[in-house]
Parts: sequence; structure tokens; C-alpha cells
Amino acid sequence: MVSEVVMPKMGYDMTEGTIVRWVKQEGDEVKHGEVIAEIETTKVTVEVEAYGSGVLRKIMVSEGQTVPVGEVIAVIAGRDEAIPGIEEKSAPAVTEAPRPAASSAEAAVGAKEEPGPRVAASPVARQIARQQGVDLKLIRGTGPGGRIIKEDVEAFLKKRPAEVPRPAPVPTAAAPAAAPLEIPHEERDLSRIRQTIARRMAESKRVAPHFYVTSDINMTEVLKLRQSLNALVEERGKISVTDMLVKAAAKTLREFPEVNASFAEGKLRVYQRINIGIAVALDQGLVTPVIADCDTKPLSQIAHEAKEMVERARTGRLRPEDFTPGTFTISNLGMFDVEEFVAVINPPEAAILAVGSVTARPVVVDGEVKAADRMKVTLSADHRVLDGAVAARFLQRFKLFLEQPLHLVS
Repeated sequence: MVSEVVMPKMGYDMTEGTIVRWVKQEGDEVKHGEVIAEIETTKVTVEVEAYGSGVLRKIMVSEGQTVPVGEVIAVIAGRDEAIPGIEEKSAPAVTEAPRPAASSAEAAVGAKEEPGPRVAASPVARQIARQQGVDLKLIRGTGPGGRIIKEDVEAFLKKRPAEVPRPAPVPTAAAPAAAPLEIPHEERDLSRIRQTIARRMAESKRVAPHFYVTSDINMTEVLKLRQSLNALVEERGKISVTDMLVKAAAKTLREFPEVNASFAEGKLRVYQRINIGIAVALDQGLVTPVIADCDTKPLSQIAHEAKEMVERARTGRLRPEDFTPGTFTISNLGMFDVEEFVAVINPPEAAILAVGSVTARPVVVDGEVKAADRMKVTLSADHRVLDGAVAARFLQRFKLFLEQPLHLVS
């Protein structure tokens, strides 16, 4: 049976992906679920698995090439099975009409791409080069497979040969202003992940009117339960505080479906699945892989999936299913000794929970001062979707689940 492999969509804002490496080659036998390629998105490098079993009959997109989401990148079929129209799906050769000879100034920096084999470059890099009259053949690419990316073109433009004529300055009668004092600094290019974070977070704060509600939770009983449960399992099966937060959030979201929602096209979308993202800090930026259907999974399964997912994120081996669209996000900075903070909503979700450290603090119980393990959480909510009273009741119920933690194993 013919099976087409397409560029997967991971995250609602992903529009294209780049083939980093083909793990399997044409003619190799593959099994369903076996990794056949690695692709790069604006977030991270992800493994692509085979959708069916058979032979990798045709690779449609070469390494280093970027294609839109949904485009066919390979075909799997039986070794002798006919594949109608496979030739039509192959990428056509790119030819360009001859151009007039370049001027001497253009030649110094490289006027435009000359006819011949197409240089591997991202669409943005190609656009900048065309606008600036730069021949891509003069640029060394640093992207996957030597592909030229935006940063390569910008670096080349900064090092234009000095002999290239510059426009003469416009005469002015005014005395030139003194150059501003500049603090010594180092400029660093943003990683693709950091560029995505910058764009999405700016969009979130610009579009979604945020408000914040904070609650202080007694974690004494839930930590005791965690200790008891972990005493019964091996290291790989141990439960983290984050796992218990995910389970508590899932149970709370089931009771408050209006929090498990988003604002889109002037209407509210109330989701029927509870998919919780866990923010994972990497050297190159933040990624938020998702555990799907958390409300239907026991605590032990959530712990197992979360542990494997975080490990894949930190080793650059996330899978397309790890980017199942999320409906709610938890960002836990407690391990960094952060008492409390507020987080920016991960669009298009309506809320995100920021979690601080569990610390022993004095509290008054029945008129007596006692030490208790306390944790502060802050819910950032989209005021287009939620009001303060709903957010407060949500946190009130979330707090109950943690302070009476047997609810988490029921």
C-alpha cells in the first residue's frame, strides 16, 4: 500500500520545516513507526517516523531543503508496487532566464544569482540577497547541509568589500551631531527557537489582555504521598512534583472547561481534550512539548510520559506527537529556587500556570505558629476568555487537589 510521508505540523504557528538528515535512503525497508528522517523547525529538531511499512521508494525533498507543512517529502510502498504519478511529485529543476551583465559595483558584492544549479538557501535568505543584489554563490551557508540562512546573508552584508561605492552623503549646513557614546558589547544572533519565542510572546502580550491570580498552597501532604509512592517503584518510575501538578491541573480543568479554551475569530473554543504542555528550558531556548489527554491517564502514566518527553527534548529527539496542540501549560521554576513569578500565556491557550519553589515557611494553624511546606502558584489568564472570579475558583479547586492529594490517585 502506497503511503505518503508529509512535512508534519508541530505547533499552531509552524508553516515550514527543513530536512536535516535522511536516516533511511531510497530502497531501504522501513517499518511503521521507524524513524526515517530528522527535520528542523523554528523550535527544535524532530524525528519523523514512517506512516506505513514497506520500502522507501522515493525521497522527494533533499537534505537542507525547506518545504511547507503538508508537502509530500517521501513515498513508502511495496518494492514492486506501482506508484501512479510519482514522477509528477518530484521537485522540478529550477531554471532561470539569463540576466544582463552586472556592473563593476555589483560584481564586487555579487549582483544576483547566475543561471546554473540552484543554491540551497532559505526563502528569507534568498529574498534578502535579491533585494541587496548579492550572489548567493559567494556566501558560505551554516544551515543544515550547508544551506544558506538569513544570518549568513546578513553577516556577508556586514563585510562588503570596502571598494564598493557608497552613496555620497547629502551636504548639510548643520554641524554634524556628536556620535553617541556606546558601551562595549558583543552582538549575538538569535537562535531559531529564540526568534520564535520573541515573536510569539510579543504577540501574546500584544493581543491577549493578561491578568494574574496567585495562590499559596500547603504542599505537606502531597510531598508525603509522593515519598510513599516513590518508595514502591524503581528510579525510572518515580513521580516528580511537576507530574502531580499536571494531574491536579487536569482534574481541575475537567471541572472548569472554560479555562481549557481559547479565543479565536471572535468566539470561544472550549476544547474537549485536556492536553497539558510542560515548559522545558534548553540552552537554545524554551520548548513546550505536550502530554495529551492528561485527564484520562493515571499519575504513573503521566510521570512515565513526562520523563521520556523531557529527555527527548533535552537530547533533541522530540517527535511530532510531542507537539500535539496544547490546551493549557505549566511552567515550573521551583527547581531554580524561585519563590514566585508570572508567565506569558502560550497562544492560543487561555491560561498558563507559573509554579515556584516549595519552601518551609511559618504558618498559623489553630492559633499556633508551625512550619509547613508551602508553594506559590500564579495563573496568567486571558481576560477575553476568563474573568477573575473564574480564575480564582479554578485555583481554589487546584489547591484542594494538592492539599488533599488522595484525589490524584483516584
